[in-house]
Amino acid sequence: MTPDLLLTHGYFLYEDPKEMQIMKPYAPLGILYLCSHLQAKGFDVEVFDTTFSSRAALVDRLQSGPPSTLGIYANLMTRANVVELLGIARAAGWKTIVGGPEPGAYAKEYLDAGAQFVVMGEGELTLEELMTAIKAGALEKIDQIAGIAYLENGQLRQTAQRAQIASLDEQPWPARKAVNIHQYVDTWRKYHGKGSVNFITARGCPYRCQWCSHQVYGNTHRRRDPVSVVDEVEWLLGEYQPDMVWVSDDVFTINHSWLRTYASEMKRRGLRIPFECISRADRLNSEAMDLLAELGCFRVWIGSESGSQRILDSMQRGVKLDQVQNAVELTRSRGIESGMFLMWGYDGEELEDIEATVKHVSLTQPDIFFTTVSYPIKGTPYYQKVKEDLVQLAPWDKSSDREIIIRGRHSRRYYSFADKLLRSEVRLAKLRGEVNQDGSEIQKLTEEVRLARFNLLESASEVEA
Repeated sequence: MTPDLLLTHGYFLYEDPKEMQIMKPYAPLGILYLCSHLQAKGFDVEVFDTTFSSRAALVDRLQSGPPSTLGIYANLMTRANVVELLGIARAAGWKTIVGGPEPGAYAKEYLDAGAQFVVMGEGELTLEELMTAIKAGALEKIDQIAGIAYLENGQLRQTAQRAQIASLDEQPWPARKAVNIHQYVDTWRKYHGKGSVNFITARGCPYRCQWCSHQVYGNTHRRRDPVSVVDEVEWLLGEYQPDMVWVSDDVFTINHSWLRTYASEMKRRGLRIPFECISRADRLNSEAMDLLAELGCFRVWIGSESGSQRILDSMQRGVKLDQVQNAVELTRSRGIESGMFLMWGYDGEELEDIEATVKHVSLTQPDIFFTTVSYPIKGTPYYQKVKEDLVQLAPWDKSSDREIIIRGRHSRRYYSFADKLLRSEVRLAKLRGEVNQDGSEIQKLTEEVRLARFNLLESASEVEA
């Protein structure tokens, strides 16, 4: 029987060489929340989880059997796949809807590529109303449905913004039974020795970092009742027996009162599970760290982004360097690992800012850190600031915002040398702080630092086209 709606997301793990090396997949909670909401409203909804499937299998699903309505979640990295799938689905007679963090910024492009409707922002209520109209064949009043975009005589039409869900506690849990969660857990266990699942306790982020997209939830922050979250955690542990969990919130420790109640309820029920989460340095203090340790947190990810306060202020991060350094020390004192995100090439960054970042990370010594070269995401203030200098390297439907370069910015080679300098300096600083220092390794790292700094300076004149 053909469902009212088939939901998918167009991410194919086995086509992603980097993820094939990492092998840390998590279930697509976004479409699972959509599925559970619509099922609760009486719609027949299926999920085609592409993570462990293949492009050919999904195409076969679309081309065989009676067509219905296809809903696709799209993000920065799946654009090309989603565009291809939209074309295939339309050719096979499917009605097509696209949503997620990217389509709202590129509504006309997705509509031109084959989507009939773009869901703007939070999807549950909008999709419910849209599916009601589609199922009833009542699309003549489509302009009265808030939160969508569509084409009318080739022109973009966008309806009024939809109010967000007032109470997340009234929403059902994600429809995890619609996909094979055990396969995710088993994959983690096979490659890392520990099975993992994910869940969220809140939606949205109230902070206003200039490079961060707020396309779906805006600058809101809505949090679930902590007791209800513990209910879900208890069910997850019983149903899937994971060895750890990932709390998928943008910032888990925003509300310390909430965290206190959550920890108390977990303790009351005798529940404790190792987990990792993302936080901000200004939302980590001694009490919060004690609660995280009590709950079983083994790693906190902190967005440091830069070691230059000037750049942090330009980003409107709202965080001071000493807060980042203090947060890492707090994690270390509780036996919790610290992870750090860093960004090269933000607008206005100079050599002294790179050196400040190297010094900052060398001093702070997080357990792990990742770097990226900043890329402007459409719809963000950062994109608006640099849009006159953006160069599209490949056709929109074959690329992503990561492939856009900024005219006049330092070359990728320059940032690769910045990366080498950072990693060598951090290792050197750590080694020098050890009691039993390895003289030969210090000498080797000192030479690596010298060479990386020389190459960084030598490549400083190279810029993106």
